[in-house]
Amino acid sequence: MQEQQGTRRARIVKKLRHKYRLVVMNDETFEEKYSLKLSRLNLFTAIGLLSIGLILFTTLLIAFTPLREYIPGYSGDVKVRRNLIRLAGKLDSLEESSRQKDRLIDDIKLVMEGEAGAGRDSVTRGTRPDVNSVKLTPSAEETRFRNEIDEQDRYNLSESRNNTSFSEISSYHFFTPMKGKVTSKFNPADRHYGVDVVAPKNEAVKSTLDGTVIFAGWTSETGHVIEVMHGNNLLSVYKHNSVLLKKEGEKVRAGEPIAITGNSGELSTSPHLHFELWFEGKPIDPQDHMVF
Repeated sequence: MQEQQGTRRARIVKKLRHKYRLVVMNDETFEEKYSLKLSRLNLFTAIGLLSIGLILFTTLLIAFTPLREYIPGYSGDVKVRRNLIRLAGKLDSLEESSRQKDRLIDDIKLVMEGEAGAGRDSVTRGTRPDVNSVKLTPSAEETRFRNEIDEQDRYNLSESRNNTSFSEISSYHFFTPMKGKVTSKFNPADRHYGVDVVAPKNEAVKSTLDGTVIFAGWTSETGHVIEVMHGNNLLSVYKHNSVLLKKEGEKVRAGEPIAITGNSGELSTSPHLHFELWFEGKPIDPQDHMVF
């Protein structure tokens, strides 16, 4: 049995190694043009090597040329995925910008139709806080300070409410509108005519002196703004509020809450109070007259 298998194997090997001659000749003259000696083993080997070469060539062609983009399911291009992520981010930014512009157009329409109060709240950043949740009751320290000021002003002949003009700004007794950290100081050279004060969210903004509210409204750049006119051409301005507690024409007392701090207006990037003081038409540094 083993001899038969050995004989069969030898016969197969002999067939594989048997030489054949491939001749190319002229059909009319029978002249031999080309001849090649081949065996079955050489032919199988050549076909195998050629197949492997074609497979390697096709793989390299797909991996290192743009042809891979046309093959369904191939995800080897990192640049394409990065571009898709970048374009998706730009699309989100454009959608958000479009929504903001639509809200702004709606607010402008409301203003033109005489319904400014209904539309202005949609422009402000964040959610409008609940006024009822804000504690406006003065603390014991504030109450004591008010009583001291009242006692001093009882015999003070330079008090504005006695219709006596001031000769110097130092004659005033200022009430700090809001305690906090000053992040941007008074700098007229940069057209920054006040100070920026950062305080906890929903902090009450208080009037710095007795006076009358001459403006309480909305501007696109500074958001909810309230302005109080005091005696002797002294004006105080409070910008970027989230809620205004007083209306135009109302009388206010020093230390009385007039607004709630916020982040309204295009020029505001975070919740804070922008506070200005104007004396006889000129801006003055609030930090020269009060401590925040």
